[in-house]
Amino acid sequence: MRYVIDSSCWIDYLEGSKSGEKINEILKREEIFALPINISEVVSKVKRKKGDFELAYKSIISNASIINITPKISKDAGILHAEMKPKTLNFGLADAIIITAAKSISAKLLTKDEHFRKFKEAVMVK
Repeated sequence: MRYVIDSSCWIDYLEGSKSGEKINEILKREEIFALPINISEVVSKVKRKKGDFELAYKSIISNASIINITPKISKDAGILHAEMKPKTLNFGLADAIIITAAKSISAKLLTKDEHFRKFKEAVMVK
């Protein structure tokens, strides 16, 4: 199975939480992907918490293939964002890019973010 790991799950993985342990098990046996925006979000969060952002960066790069954002993904994400934003105020453009990219490679999205629950590709991690 293919999985795109959302930033919320990368953070749990890096912190070694209970849900992070679940992510670790998935990393060991599945095909894992991340997006450049996930790297940015995780590095920012870790740096703000005064953590080792270089280790966070290396952990993502060494455990995931990086999805390049194509013009088609960008267009489709823009359309999705325009449709979702009026219904879900905290649904950001980065969220639209992440779910659209997961769909583009027929992957599931591992996430803790509730606003992804509406998508069949989302696998909610607790």
